[in-house]
Amino acid sequence: MTELWRLSGSQIANLVRLGEVSASEVARDALARLDAVNPAINAVVDHRPEHVLERAARVDEAIARGDETGPLAGVPVTIKINIDQAGFATSNGLRSKAGLIAKENNPVVDGFLAAGAVPLGRTNTPAFSCRWFTNNQLFGPTRNPRDPALTPGGSSGGAAAATVAGIGCIGHGNDIGGSVRYPAYACGIHGLRPGLGRVPTYNASGPDRTIGFQLMSVQGPLARTIQDLRLGLHAMSRRDMRDPWCFEAPPAGRNPQLAALCLRPDGIDIAPEVEAALIDAAGRLRDAGWTVVELDALPPIREASLIMHTLWVADAPEQKIAEAEAEGDPGAVSAMRGAVELVGPVDVAAFSAALTRRANMVREWLLFLERYPVVLMPVSSELPFEDEIDLPEKKGFRHVYERQHFMAGPPVIGIPALTVSTGMAGRSPVGVQILAGRMREDLCLAAGEAIEARGTPPMPIDPLAG
Repeated sequence: MTELWRLSGSQIANLVRLGEVSASEVARDALARLDAVNPAINAVVDHRPEHVLERAARVDEAIARGDETGPLAGVPVTIKINIDQAGFATSNGLRSKAGLIAKENNPVVDGFLAAGAVPLGRTNTPAFSCRWFTNNQLFGPTRNPRDPALTPGGSSGGAAAATVAGIGCIGHGNDIGGSVRYPAYACGIHGLRPGLGRVPTYNASGPDRTIGFQLMSVQGPLARTIQDLRLGLHAMSRRDMRDPWCFEAPPAGRNPQLAALCLRPDGIDIAPEVEAALIDAAGRLRDAGWTVVELDALPPIREASLIMHTLWVADAPEQKIAEAEAEGDPGAVSAMRGAVELVGPVDVAAFSAALTRRANMVREWLLFLERYPVVLMPVSSELPFEDEIDLPEKKGFRHVYERQHFMAGPPVIGIPALTVSTGMAGRSPVGVQILAGRMREDLCLAAGEAIEARGTPPMPIDPLAG
């Protein structure tokens, strides 16, 4: 049989349910793959093989009893180190939280378990989960398996690197300014940012997050196939009232197969390879029967990006910088200080104005998406960055910020957004971003699947040497 780690989650679940392979066999194969490639990329920073095998054995026992095991029966998944998983540290890449052991699961973990998945390990993130790069003083850097000179993205860089290297089929991530979508782009896989409230989340190990974070941060899956993103979203979106923003989405509506293509939203320049990927993706959609209308403009993106950073740093900005300095993490200090300097002072009136303008922009976008149900746009202005390029001694925070408006803007609106990998430009991955209206993750996935089907789907790779 083919090495199991090469298969998609949907393929593995079918084999396990049919009894052609056991969940325990899948788990042993996944652990062997982790042992073989993780030392080169440092994507999984905490795993306990005995727990993995125990969980797989439970799935096998349930199947033997004839119990319903769920759509992810036996599928290996990874969990990011910034959400609670009982018995593990919710460190968020911080030395100061290395001993913060969770007593209960985040709803995302409970959803994966209820779906029959087998958590394989916990994946790396930058300190405070606040960069598009993945490095911290607790676990060190994660390397991009496709090219270690490139960032693996952040903050879910560990999840993306693990998934493209065949360590698990679905990686859990979270996204407040691109932390699912950008790592997927940088590592050449797919990543879904669900809309606000679509996936419940709650960390009992810490205090509730401030309102800016609550309005913008969501949990989402990364995977090598669109079908696995569907399965991951289904598992994650299980009803859980610990999250006050959580809602149960209605059944998927009709798919009008109409998309707007915008190459340069807000007139932002993009790299030739990025433009070529968008034109290619639009052609694939047309080939699948979609109508694609090219537009010169979209509702605000650049302004939404600034508001995202305003809401991110508005609560106690000097405290954020002090915490980063206390951690001694140069990347976190650069990100925190850069965002604070970008936004400037935020008093109560400015904070209220930002929230009010956010509501205006949500209206603009939702009305636009009534006319054009799907939007095809860049993920980033450039191909994936050189690793650690945001540090002051390199190009710095502002250089990166100006190229990531397409990442930081959509979270302010609260709508679903999907990164679809479309191939490679030399050694660098390239892809496109798909937006859809509130509660229409299904449209993002339908468009993504049409694009994926007319290209070369991402496959697990062996990490390249540095």
